[in-house]
Amino acid sequence: MSTELVKVEHRELARGSRGASPPAIIERAGKPAMFAYAEFFEAELENDHTHRAYQHAVNRFLAWCEDQGLDLQRVTPGAVASYLRHLVTKNGPPASKPTRKLHLAAIRQFFDRLVIRHAVILNPASSVKGPRHQVSEGKTPAITPDQARQVLRSIDVSNVVGLRDRAIIGVLIYTAARGGAVAKLRLADFYTDGRQYLFRFDEKGGKIRDIPARHDLEDYVLEYIRAAGIEANSADAPLFRTAKGKTKELTGNVMKGNDVLRMVKRRFKDAGLPKNLTCHTFRATTITDLLESGVNPDDVQNLAGHADPRTTRLYDRRKREVTRNIVERISI
Repeated sequence: MSTELVKVEHRELARGSRGASPPAIIERAGKPAMFAYAEFFEAELENDHTHRAYQHAVNRFLAWCEDQGLDLQRVTPGAVASYLRHLVTKNGPPASKPTRKLHLAAIRQFFDRLVIRHAVILNPASSVKGPRHQVSEGKTPAITPDQARQVLRSIDVSNVVGLRDRAIIGVLIYTAARGGAVAKLRLADFYTDGRQYLFRFDEKGGKIRDIPARHDLEDYVLEYIRAAGIEANSADAPLFRTAKGKTKELTGNVMKGNDVLRMVKRRFKDAGLPKNLTCHTFRATTITDLLESGVNPDDVQNLAGHADPRTTRLYDRRKREVTRNIVERISI
């Protein structure tokens, strides 16, 4: 990551390409605090989604501290707990338990960095307990296998953009990978070991996982690569590239996670499916389909890349179908 030196009231602060410039409360706390702020947001948080969420949470808390007249060194556990209790959404309603837990995690990790850099003596968030939150099923909506096939069939593959979109959605369905991991794929990440083609995904937490491509998905990707004119010797080139507006042509620029999400939502709409569906919908659909087919839960967990089987169970939508069958039998 490239860095530049930024003047802050005649002092120099290393700021990276993400542009994490410190708020006034950090500047007043001195160079150790400014260094810790830049280090935390530029070097420690590698995942872009986590970076955005944590920076929003920390900056919001620091702004609250400013409003309360608190300097960084005077933040107490009681202040952190009070902030979390009264945390609200942008529209005014109280923040959900998962949101408060995320804010607490961000504040706690940020103050850990401040302690390491001797900007504060103790971490005021370390003793604060987050709200208890336990779920047995995630909120990600799933679709049926027939609906997933409907999305694939609805794509016009007479042009390279359609071939690209079919390949991306095929990868989401047949590998259960996250949209962000699919966006990161380079040509070298789709490779053959002499027996079969595989995808090498760079996933959350720095995990690198190899997942085989089933035969139809292999055909989708190879047909797209040929149509896109991606040369075999350009191994570091992005596998999936952005489109030039509505020209049905591709640029040489890599698709980002948000580009993949927008494309997926557009394809759901074209297939006549609800607008609340996302890339993760395919993940939940694939996991549920495999479990319904009697695949060993350990194998499904391994495909999903979950360290804990409880996480895999959050994507299982079979309970929802059982509940619906029960309520439909009510004779009233």
